[in-house]
Amino acid sequence: MKLIKLTDCQKEDIYNIFSIADELIDGKYTDSLKGKSVVMFFSNSSIRTRVTFEKGIYLLGGQPILFPTETLDKKEDLKDVCGYLNNWADVIIARHKNIGVLEALAKYSAVPVINAMTDINHPCEILSDMYALSKIRDDFTKDKYLFVGKKGNIGLAWKEAAEIMGFKLEQCCAKGYEIDGMKVHYNICEAVKDKDIICTDCLPADIVGDFRSCQVTNEIMDMANKGAVLNPCPPFYRGEEVSDSVIDSEYFVGYKFKKRLLEVQQAAVIYCLKY
Repeated sequence: MKLIKLTDCQKEDIYNIFSIADELIDGKYTDSLKGKSVVMFFSNSSIRTRVTFEKGIYLLGGQPILFPTETLDKKEDLKDVCGYLNNWADVIIARHKNIGVLEALAKYSAVPVINAMTDINHPCEILSDMYALSKIRDDFTKDKYLFVGKKGNIGLAWKEAAEIMGFKLEQCCAKGYEIDGMKVHYNICEAVKDKDIICTDCLPADIVGDFRSCQVTNEIMDMANKGAVLNPCPPFYRGEEVSDSVIDSEYFVGYKFKKRLLEVQQAAVIYCLKY
């Protein structure tokens, strides 16, 4: 199996990955990657995704072999890169702006390829968030979601998740930043009503001003459903897409949610190797 988009999966695949994550927490799968090499392509700026993949592979007995993302931009054809890696790699994990690069790796690779982020999606991040939600909600697919932010990889990844899992997702943004095919609000007070899960993404410096009226604050979260949670995608910036005080409030679940990146990404590797 190759994990490039969440919509490449069936709902059953998602729940199977969650089950493996549960088993990993219980101490199963020790040395399941023993003798296996995982080739990774990561940018220098990656923190959470890289740390958890690299640590997760190590804890399962595997060998992570790291290259900078720019290695994939050399003149050499990716078909030839994979032709050689197929001799030695057991899994390929790559972060690259262009999803076409990931799709080419998946096409020519004889081993699983896992998307560690592109400019249009971030499947492992959203898998981890859904897994964390499954631990605190009766049925996270019945919750109502609001994504606050521009059209970009996090919003589009949440859209992929909504399509495969069947939950209701809407967007709040400034005009001109809409995600195609999604119900959009321009008034955050209206958007947040009747919502259970509030997700955000950071904003490029040059458009922060456009989103001033979309900032998530304690007062905004108070308008959501009882028990609502705030799950901002890191890196988040206090005083921009979220207020300083809301991050320090009981609504914020980010730190404990991201703790599960480790097991979920380990589970994704194990599942892709199985199928």
